[in-house]
Amino acid sequence: MSKRALFIEHDHVMIGGPIWRQFQVRGYEIVRFLVVPEDRYTSPNVTVEFPNPKDFDVIVPMGAPWGAYEDQRIGNWLLPELEFVRTAHAAGIPILGICFGGQLMARALGGSVARAPHVELGWYDIETDDESIIPKGPWFQFHWDRWTLPPQAREIARTDIASQAFICGRTLGVQFHPEIDPEVLQTWLTVESSCVDVRSQGHTIEDLMRQTQAEEPHSNKRAADLVDLFLDRIAVA
Repeated sequence: MSKRALFIEHDHVMIGGPIWRQFQVRGYEIVRFLVVPEDRYTSPNVTVEFPNPKDFDVIVPMGAPWGAYEDQRIGNWLLPELEFVRTAHAAGIPILGICFGGQLMARALGGSVARAPHVELGWYDIETDDESIIPKGPWFQFHWDRWTLPPQAREIARTDIASQAFICGRTLGVQFHPEIDPEVLQTWLTVESSCVDVRSQGHTIEDLMRQTQAEEPHSNKRAADLVDLFLDRIAVA
């Protein structure tokens, strides 16, 4: 029987790109769980029944356009999801949290999440304590928020703006987006608010796409290596 990786997609454009592909290379069935459907994007406080975390071998909470602290705006599903991932973590199920998913894990495990002083959007090198775990990149960033570390977590990487990666038991949280490739970015940009965000930060969509296309061979390799590292060194801790 194949292993199962649950990808929690908080909105309709959060696809997994090279992260999906490498989990499949490693023998995992990809199970997709959509939280906010497209027709509720502008009224995202939906009610969701999460599956049993013990039905999965790995859980991957992905990004979101909302904040992991916005209980009033998305609490109908955010609060149950926090409980869902706490239960999974306590049961020893490996969790790879990406951007919002990393912030979610920070909050679930005793840290906090708040607005960052500056946006990070585009391709960034990061400061890393161990390149065998988290290389310096560049990695793609698209976030307004940042976490404070959970009490038992070990920070691995950071920028001047935000913590970028932590390990806590069998959980790895990353602030950047290892799943980004041209297809994923193009999917994000089908949402007009994403285009507005890009332009508001002084980027053009064309330049951001060109940078992503140029980076793709290297970023795909980094994404695959990150999945392997997570499965081989953190998920078995």
